[in-house]
Amino acid sequence: MTENTFPIQTMDAIVTFYRTEVLTGQEAKHFTKSDLTPVPKPEVVQTIYMRVLHLLYRFRPECHSMVPLLENIQNPTYFEGSAAILSVYMCMQQFLPMCLVFDFSLSDLLAPKKQKTLTVLSGIMNFLHFRKQRMEKMLEKQARFRADMDRLQTYKKSNIEAEQKIEMLTTIPPEQQAEANELEAALSELHSATMHEYQEVNGINDTIAEWKTEIAEKTQKVAQLKVDISNMKEDISKLKSQIVESPEELRSQMEKMRENVKNIKSSMEEADERVVELQNSVQNISHVEVEIQQMYNLLQDLESSMNNTKQRQEEHRELTAQYERKQKELKNLCVEEGQLKRTLAMKLDKDSKQKIRRQKKKEMKEQHVQDVLGQCNQVHQKREDMADKIQEISTETQQLKAKIQSLRDVCSKETEKAQALYDMLSASLDDLHKRIGTHILDLKEDVTNMSANF
Repeated sequence: MTENTFPIQTMDAIVTFYRTEVLTGQEAKHFTKSDLTPVPKPEVVQTIYMRVLHLLYRFRPECHSMVPLLENIQNPTYFEGSAAILSVYMCMQQFLPMCLVFDFSLSDLLAPKKQKTLTVLSGIMNFLHFRKQRMEKMLEKQARFRADMDRLQTYKKSNIEAEQKIEMLTTIPPEQQAEANELEAALSELHSATMHEYQEVNGINDTIAEWKTEIAEKTQKVAQLKVDISNMKEDISKLKSQIVESPEELRSQMEKMRENVKNIKSSMEEADERVVELQNSVQNISHVEVEIQQMYNLLQDLESSMNNTKQRQEEHRELTAQYERKQKELKNLCVEEGQLKRTLAMKLDKDSKQKIRRQKKKEMKEQHVQDVLGQCNQVHQKREDMADKIQEISTETQQLKAKIQSLRDVCSKETEKAQALYDMLSASLDDLHKRIGTHILDLKEDVTNMSANF
């Protein structure tokens, strides 16, 4: 007892615990500290043990007294008191090792001691606390398992709904299949046409950019020529003021200047023609820009439709990704469900085995009870039969006693008569003996006389 792994509780804690957790009704009301100190009462300790066994194993206290008795046992009533105590002792011998109490004996039921009883009750109290904690955790696990199963069902429903939505988004109704094919063909044609026109527009934009560079170069050249002309005019005015005018040189210079002017005019005419051509090309470019704007509007519409399709595709991708995530979660939940099912199957198997064992035990107990009741009924029937037989035997004995008494009376009368006859016979025998003696004496005398005569 010195190597206990559980704490020894105080008397007040033990009384409070067993009054609130184990005992019920009047037993809890009348259970006090004086029942355990200074000397524990055996009937109170036995009641507590019976209630503990009823709490743990559903073994009712009145079942301890239902022990089968053999037919050839004499005086079976002597076993009625000891049967309950022996049953409680056997059950506690099997139960207390789970409470880490290994030295329980029959004297702890019949004549319990204070310290030993406190140790046993403390061990049972520790086991009941442990059982309560385990039951709470098992209930929490059961609640979590039910919540996981409900969440799994909701996940399955959401996965089924997502699959239906994906199928609705990916599948085209048969009545819209032709229209969808036409739209797809038109979209491909429009895409190819827009790509071709986009290439043409890029080429036109390149030519326009080249023309703009050429116009810029020409305008730069014209500006440079104008600057040169103004410089030449200034030089000419300076030269005119410096040079002595000679008619021949003047003519030659004038001719050169005329040639230069002609060249400049011709270049300017060419530039004007080029400008006219460029203006015409610019007008054409404006028309092309209008067409390009129209094509740009079409491209914007196409881009919006493509954005819608991209958005649909992104939604489809998101749904597929969500579907994959849900599938992974579903697989994980299926794995957890499998594990939980296996654990549940093991638990159910254990429960079923325990139920079967309990059912068998119950059936055996019921059969046992039926056998006991049958044996009791047989015993009662035999007792009644024996009582009837005893009654008959008692009546017969009374009759025999009466007959014996009458026979005794008759025998006493007969003995008196026999005694009288015996007395008469003895008296007659005495007389006979006397007569025989006298006859013998007479004969002897006669014989002597005869011998004397001879």
